[in-house]
Amino acid sequence: MLTKNSDNLSSDDSDFPSTIVIGGGPAGLTAAYYLAQHDLRSIVLEKGDRVGGISRTETYKGYRFDIGGHRFFTKVPQIQHLWYEILGDEFIKVPRLSRIYYKGKYFNYPLDPLNAVWNLGILQSLLIIYSYLKVKVFPLPLEENFEEWVTNRFGERLYKTFFKSYTEKVWGIPCTQIRADWAAQRIKGLSLKKAIISAVFGTNDTKTLIKEFDYPLLGPGMMWERFQEKLEHQGCPIWLDTEVVKVKRQEQKIIGILVKKDGKIFEINGAQFINTMPITTLMNSLDPLPPEAVLKAADRLKYRDFLIVPLVIAQEHLFPDNWIYIHSPELKVGRIQNFKNWSPKMVPDFSKTCLGMEYFCSEGDQLWEMDDQNLIQLASEELVNLRLIDSLKKVEDGTVIRQKKAYPVYDAEYQQHLKIIQSYINTLENLQSVGRNGMHRYNNQDHSMLSALLAAENIMGANHNLWKVNTERSYHEEFMTKSKQEDNSI
Repeated sequence: MLTKNSDNLSSDDSDFPSTIVIGGGPAGLTAAYYLAQHDLRSIVLEKGDRVGGISRTETYKGYRFDIGGHRFFTKVPQIQHLWYEILGDEFIKVPRLSRIYYKGKYFNYPLDPLNAVWNLGILQSLLIIYSYLKVKVFPLPLEENFEEWVTNRFGERLYKTFFKSYTEKVWGIPCTQIRADWAAQRIKGLSLKKAIISAVFGTNDTKTLIKEFDYPLLGPGMMWERFQEKLEHQGCPIWLDTEVVKVKRQEQKIIGILVKKDGKIFEINGAQFINTMPITTLMNSLDPLPPEAVLKAADRLKYRDFLIVPLVIAQEHLFPDNWIYIHSPELKVGRIQNFKNWSPKMVPDFSKTCLGMEYFCSEGDQLWEMDDQNLIQLASEELVNLRLIDSLKKVEDGTVIRQKKAYPVYDAEYQQHLKIIQSYINTLENLQSVGRNGMHRYNNQDHSMLSALLAAENIMGANHNLWKVNTERSYHEEFMTKSKQEDNSI
């Protein structure tokens, strides 16, 4: 760690980095590492007690678990190369298996028509096909929200069966208030027509969903810890437990960061600044503050929070899936991770299983405010109701992790607010904002890393428009074969 006797750390000192990176998640670490590869030093300021952000790996009594489950799959060659450069043979190949729980039954995901017909029954299945054909002949004239976008592609009945309840559980708002561009980004490529043809004719040439993915042996946090080791070895410090208090600016230029660490306030000066903390926090941290219109736009951007209840189960095998989506609205849990099926090394005692019960909520609501013991009890009871365990006695232990601002919300107004903030950030000469929260984009870790890599290249003289980066390129479900030239174009 860099230490100075003075309360002011100045970039005039020859040993002090010229780039200040706010946030030690995938984006912030990527930017710092890429700069270090080109002999440009930086310092990373991380509010938490470990690197990785929402992609970190938490531990509890030797059990390791993700904050949501993070697969390492990308269509961006630069990011694929970077992952293997950092971890190499510490990756394992994990077969992808997931299902949907709906109305007391488990459906294969991606949807298998034969399995779906068996669970739904002939009549309901025929009504779904009729609804699909009807919308193909008479499509909805507008596709402004999630409901309209999905209905036009799958029919009203399939939308209500497999999309509506889960999506509203995740976001806490009606599907009619979620922008269609979120659906276009996250579920593009799935096709009911292709699935039916595949089932009837026994073919499966569609490549819409990946069959396996890379995963670090000890969880995703392993990746970011390696980044941290390499950066510190190259003289690029990472300050943990460091809160950004103010981002000082002089007209259209950032001149320093006021941080709080170990009970002391420091001012850190630099030439270039890369931000990955929530864009709303950034706007409210600027000193002097930005124009009133920008502040109002920032205050109107919304987030969805998240909590996970890891439970230790006294049973060696429970189910084969990596994760299960819980669509039934009568259950509060949204998704269940089986971390042992991601990597056996995530569980210290192989005679037991660790499940991550994931709840989507908002800070201050009933779920968020529930105390840990009641959350553990709720999660345990829901496991029994799902028939995944046959007795509460099998739950040996549990803990709770809360994650604020996990998901930027794509509500009906977010685009207009984001454009105002984006335009203002573009006027700041030496500040770039990247990553999921830094751009208020629900992207995956590979896209977050790509935006950070391009920001680092901008510091070295490039002129990338970070807001134009194609978010669909990193979509973690869709897989398309591309030419090398297309894959390398940005």
